Amino acid sequence: MDAELAAIIIFGGRQRTKSDNIDFLPEKGEIRVFLSTENDFVRQKAFTLCKKNISIKVDVEKGVLTLPVEFEREHLIPDLKGMLERQCCRRAFLRGAYLCIGSMSNPGKSYHLEFDCVREEKAHLLQELIESFDIPAKIALRKKYYVVYVKEGAAICDMLNIMGAHVSLMDFENQRIVKEVRNSVNRKVNCETANIRKTVNAAAGQVKDIMLIEETWGLNKLPEHLQEIARLRLENQEATLQELGDMLASPVGKSGVNHRLRKLSLIADSIRK
Repeated sequence: MDAELAAIIIFGGRQRTKSDNIDFLPEKGEIRVFLSTENDFVRQKAFTLCKKNISIKVDVEKGVLTLPVEFEREHLIPDLKGMLERQCCRRAFLRGAYLCIGSMSNPGKSYHLEFDCVREEKAHLLQELIESFDIPAKIALRKKYYVVYVKEGAAICDMLNIMGAHVSLMDFENQRIVKEVRNSVNRKVNCETANIRKTVNAAAGQVKDIMLIEETWGLNKLPEHLQEIARLRLENQEATLQELGDMLASPVGKSGVNHRLRKLSLIADSIRK
């Protein structure tokens, strides 16, 4: 059986009760599976795959697949060990499972891809297949479902590529890039805002110290290099340290300006004491 079709039957099919007398027919050597999915694309995909398998009969209107009874195993899970040995088959199986029970959150908000399984053994099967591609997958119990989920953008990109969802992969990557650029811009803006706030607060403290010195001692009593930086700071309260340094008669760097302003701060502290 095709691996993708097997996944659709396992995760999207439902076997009715035996009392219906139309689903489990051992005397005819067959079993009928009703595709419970409401997704027309999944149903059409299943019917298309069935056409490749002459041993499967299809009733498009009723959404019923008729399979040979040898496909019957525990709750419609066939012997997958041999089927899923090849990597291409594992890819197809995951694709079929995702069509039936998979979902993905809006990448613009968060990175989350999941499979909602009714039975625990099916969840562990999917987890094992996903991890065979070196993608970390976890299982969480949510109400009546065993949820197999994958987090992180890179891991979800790998999953979409593995399942052959190349258009979705491109859309996901585009949104991820936009999100990361937006976050990067926000970080830079926040950083710049914090730096500006820090500069403004520092300048306000320096002006306060200089005005205290002027009111008590007078700036004329300061050494000439401190007088110069003090007057420049009072006249240019929004200037950066580098800009103040460039305004000096003999320009100095940021460290030199900061050293002089710290001396003024120490003098103001001594006055306060």
